[in-house]
Amino acid sequence: MVLKAFALGLCALFLFAAPAAAHEVKRPTGPLTLDQRLAHQRAIVRHDQHVVGFFGNHRWMLARYNPYRPSATRELQFHQAQLRWTTVELLKTQRAIERRNQRRNQRLLAARLRHSSPVAAIRHVFGSYWQQAVAVARCESGLSVWAQNGQYLGLFQMGSSERSIYGHGSTPLAQAIAAHRYFVASGHDWSPWQCKPW
Repeated sequence: MVLKAFALGLCALFLFAAPAAAHEVKRPTGPLTLDQRLAHQRAIVRHDQHVVGFFGNHRWMLARYNPYRPSATRELQFHQAQLRWTTVELLKTQRAIERRNQRRNQRLLAARLRHSSPVAAIRHVFGSYWQQAVAVARCESGLSVWAQNGQYLGLFQMGSSERSIYGHGSTPLAQAIAAHRYFVASGHDWSPWQCKPW
């Protein structure tokens, strides 16, 4: 009898302490950054997992004879629902952070490439065809973005008509991108260029 009273006392203590514990995961004030949101969601998930795990290890708290069963059931259901919802939101936040990091990395790469050498820009843009592209550009322009032969300009000596269609620019990256568009449109061969990579 004493043991049962002690167990019920523990149950009551947990149920009254749990709502207060739920408020321990406080939301930071003001608008949250993605990283702050992720940290907050992880804290909620950990707390909810702890509460659900507690009830899993103390099933007697949900037994019919327990006078605190309705409160225990409500508490368990609340944390189960919150855990499901927060887990979904956490996955959304992780995906948003991944997208942000990809955009950041792309911006950093683009910034580096804007100031890179012609060979580095061509290698980045042409992928597996980069060695062929470097050979063509070396033959056409000596790898100079300022090379000019009449209407033909840049690394790949593209004419005015081609530049109006595929673009142009003053950097190795811009000229490599324009030449790659022309290269793809021509069927991935070098027929539009007088110089060939072989």
